[in-house]
Amino acid sequence: MREDQEQLERLTLADWATLAADSQGRQNPVAECPRRTCFQRDRDRIVHCKAFRRLGHKTQVFISPEGDHYRDRLTHTLEVAQIARTVARSLRLNEDLTEAIALGHDLGHTPFGHAGERTLDRLCKTIGGFRHNDQSLRVADCLERDGAGLNLTQEVRDGIACHTGQKHAATPEGRIVHFADRIAYVNHDIDDAVRAGIIGPEDLPKEAVRVLGATHGDRIDTMVADMVRHGEREQEIGMDAAVHDAMMELRSYLFRQVYDSCSRQEEHKVDGLLTALYDYFLQHIEQLPEFYHKHIPEDGERRVVCDYIAGMTDRFAIEKYTELFIPRSWDIK
Repeated sequence: MREDQEQLERLTLADWATLAADSQGRQNPVAECPRRTCFQRDRDRIVHCKAFRRLGHKTQVFISPEGDHYRDRLTHTLEVAQIARTVARSLRLNEDLTEAIALGHDLGHTPFGHAGERTLDRLCKTIGGFRHNDQSLRVADCLERDGAGLNLTQEVRDGIACHTGQKHAATPEGRIVHFADRIAYVNHDIDDAVRAGIIGPEDLPKEAVRVLGATHGDRIDTMVADMVRHGEREQEIGMDAAVHDAMMELRSYLFRQVYDSCSRQEEHKVDGLLTALYDYFLQHIEQLPEFYHKHIPEDGERRVVCDYIAGMTDRFAIEKYTELFIPRSWDIK
């Protein structure tokens, strides 16, 4: 069945698509699955890993929001995957590869969203800092499966590492995820900010609204359609200048009016909480879960403590801080 699917890819995908049969392979070679292509197998490995499940309890933008409908890191990931798959399918690129990269792109994200990422980056300056895309790859390569890693294909690893930052992914499918990530968070963060009463639809930049549309669905449709037209015309992933500029204008607006204002209100608390945990476990390294100790000889104590904290969910970090630093009342009978 796998060979039939690989042949179907050759017959149906575009000339510039990445074919599973032509994959550069895995760091540790394994026997091929008889039913799934290598990229389908990577997708399944990511969905079934512990780090993926933890995303459901990690902040997207709003820290501990009161309400059931705000995005978390998992719902963000699913929205990225949906947008990326739509673009890949429309351009006849490899949908399985695109989905695997999208589902894995935030595996290494910290608790408490970008506030947590900024704190860990500060704490880790002496060992190269902290970037969640690099940590996502570290999770996939070194930390999952008790240190064995997920052993993903090179194409998926590259897409995860390059989904943000200046370096472009080597595959068009990886470059789709870079754009899909921005399309998703720009639009769902507007939706959440309006729901929270921080901004109103009328506050959005007028020119960006004129170009992209006035509603959540209209804006996503405009950007996805533009990516498809651009890809069909150029055989490259991108957006036309007017649409891209409008998206970036909305992104800049969110940084000014939402991200900075919302995260700064609670960021000093996040910084204090994660700093206290980081310092504590550096001084009590023996209290780390046994699994992490195997990485200390190669990676050092600071990186391993960072791994432990970055893997925490918001609620686990709060519970661990409470356990270590908040006095308990005596239960005297």
